[in-house]
Amino acid sequence: MTSPCIITVAITGSLPRKENNPSVPVTVAEQVEATHQAYEAGASLVHIHVRNDDQTPTSKPERFAEVQAGIMRHCPGMIIQFSTGGRSGVGTERGGMLPLRPDMASLSTGSCNFPSIVYLNPPDLILFLAEEMQKYQVRPEIEAFDLSMLYQAVRLAEEGKIPKPIHIQFVFGIKNAMPAIRQVLEFQVSELKRLMPDATWAAAGIGKHQLEVNQWTLELGGHCRTGLEDNVRFDKTRLAKNNAELVKRVADLCGKYNRHPATCDEARALLHLRPAETTSLPGFGEGVTRQRDGWGSSQPLSNKRSN
Repeated sequence: MTSPCIITVAITGSLPRKENNPSVPVTVAEQVEATHQAYEAGASLVHIHVRNDDQTPTSKPERFAEVQAGIMRHCPGMIIQFSTGGRSGVGTERGGMLPLRPDMASLSTGSCNFPSIVYLNPPDLILFLAEEMQKYQVRPEIEAFDLSMLYQAVRLAEEGKIPKPIHIQFVFGIKNAMPAIRQVLEFQVSELKRLMPDATWAAAGIGKHQLEVNQWTLELGGHCRTGLEDNVRFDKTRLAKNNAELVKRVADLCGKYNRHPATCDEARALLHLRPAETTSLPGFGEGVTRQRDGWGSSQPLSNKRSN
């Protein structure tokens, strides 16, 4: 028997541009198609940032709504996770898309240094975002860029501000934040298990650390994140062809560690999410389906892209 690994694909982010890799999806159509390709390659969760037409990041709810609707139509059952990250908006506007009720949203539980900025998450903003997620039944994924964010997440859960058990993602390799050191990951996982044994966890490696963090995570029993947001390269010799190529690499690695890519149903159960169901989106009509019969069962999209 193999154990499931939820593969998250972070398709776009706020920083990578087409000048860095032409396959970075920017338009709504590109993001939907990139997600569908990653879904077919084995991803069961998509982490979404949105962009303006000039590639600059934004938190516009309308953009999130368009991407969400396309993914729900073409990747039925896939877990949709919105970013509330600080590069895309200021203050409470970072949560302006939460009324769209995605399955999940990212929640950073502290501030830290990034390469050239302070990633600012003051306590009042953290509480606001947590309350909005509770209000709209959006499950948070804790984004831990340093050790203190783990303890803050546990405290918020104990106080009833976020649901138990928590799901946390440890992020490694951002300059001035947490370095990609395996012993650090092992300590964080042991602390999480000590403090909240039922919690689930994932890890992400930025840039050249992406593959090694994927391998550590598979071995230690966690869930994996990959995608062009974190690394526009496949290896030091070439750029990644697309998000799907990075997902397939993780899916192919699973067998080496007695794991398998989680189906959408498995991923939803592991993350304590509502089952996939037929629902409607504000402004997008009835009958958009969340149901998925099995991994890789949907029909491929056309390669033709439109704005």
